[in-house]
Order: sequence, then C-alpha cells, then structure tokens
Amino acid sequence: MQKNYEKYSEYLLTSPYNYTNTHMADHISGLSHDSVNRFLKREKLSLDLLYDRVYEDIICSKSGYLLFDDTVLDKDCSHKIEMVRRQYSENAHGLIKGIGVVNCVYYNSELDRFWLIDFRIFNPDEDKKTKIDHVFDMLAFAKTKGVIYHNVLVDSWYATKEVMLHLMGEGKIFYCPLKNNRLVDDTQGIEKFKAVDSLQWSEKELETGKTVKINGFPGAVRVQAF
Repeated sequence: MQKNYEKYSEYLLTSPYNYTNTHMADHISGLSHDSVNRFLKREKLSLDLLYDRVYEDIICSKSGYLLFDDTVLDKDCSHKIEMVRRQYSENAHGLIKGIGVVNCVYYNSELDRFWLIDFRIFNPDEDKKTKIDHVFDMLAFAKTKGVIYHNVLVDSWYATKEVMLHLMGEGKIFYCPLKNNRLVDDTQGIEKFKAVDSLQWSEKELETGKTVKINGFPGAVRVQAF
C-alpha cells in the first residue's frame, strides 16, 4: 500500500495537465487502468495520512503562520463527477463547475518555508458545512496536533466576526482584508458607522494604522486597520 501511495503521489506531482487513471497506467510499466481504479476506490486518503506524511518535515516556529485559502478545481466539462457544483472561482472571475477545496498551509517566516498540513472538500450537499465551518475544523485539527503558530492569514471571505473573535480568544494575531463596504467606526461612537473605503487617513495613520470598531462586534472589541 505504501508503494501505491508513493506511485500515485509521484504521478500527481509530475503530471501537471492530465490526472486520469488511464494516463497514469499508460505511463507506468506493468500497471493497468483497472488496478489504479481499484486502488482509488479501496484506499481512503485521510487528513491524518496527509499530516503524518509531512509531520517529520514541518519545522514549527513560535512566530509561525497558518494560511487559509480556497481554490476551485475546474471540472467544467464534467457531468457526473461527485462533488462538482457551480461555484465562484477567483481564477476564472466567475461561476464555474468545479470541486471546492479549502486549504491550510503552515508557513515558517524565519526559514521562508511552507507546508500544506490540512485540506477540506467543500461539499455542503453532503456534510452541510460552509467554508467557515471548514476553517474552524482545521483550526481545531491543528490544535490537536500541537501545531505551533502565532499568526493567521485569511482573505476577505473568511474575515467574519466569528473567525476574528475566535482568533482573538486564542491570543493569535490575524491579517485579513475587509471588503470596501464593510462598516466600521474610528470615532469612538461619535459618528455613525461608515464604509471602510470612506475612512479618512492621516499621514501617521497611513504609517501605523488606525483603531476601528467593526459593526456588529462586541462593544469593547477593536481591530487595527491599515
């Protein structure tokens, strides 16, 4: 089984355009299409297996980063593949048919090295989970595995109140873009909430950032905006 994992992994790494069973069988001597198909149906490539494979290589740092992002595997020509659904793709800048994957990458800034340590398939029809749910699951998984990190990077899709308050509660520093129309207040309640893109910035604030309250956050909670 170990050899099969290694063969299949090497095939995926060296075949950037064609990932089919038949293509793999055509290029490995003594390997049939049926044997590849049976292997993929029989073996469960679990998250624990992924982590176990990279665990010995990960070099953690107290200032390490967790990066969460999602991608859509384009399956626009597929009609019967499970988990394919229409969803927004950043690469295509529109809706496509594909399989959504939420990734978690560990980054050691001191060594400038990174490792993929977790991923989740976005399949709400099956598990009823949102992409936010998957981020929380991966944060919990990293905690159970003892992954050491202090910083979290996410894009605007994950910049929700629930995610930010959770990271604050865990004592983590996080960086995320806010959408231009996100309502914030930088006047300590003197003025009404306004859209992020309408904020006025002094020269000092452009350099050091400004403290703002995001609409909907608990009264005393503030974030530093840049």
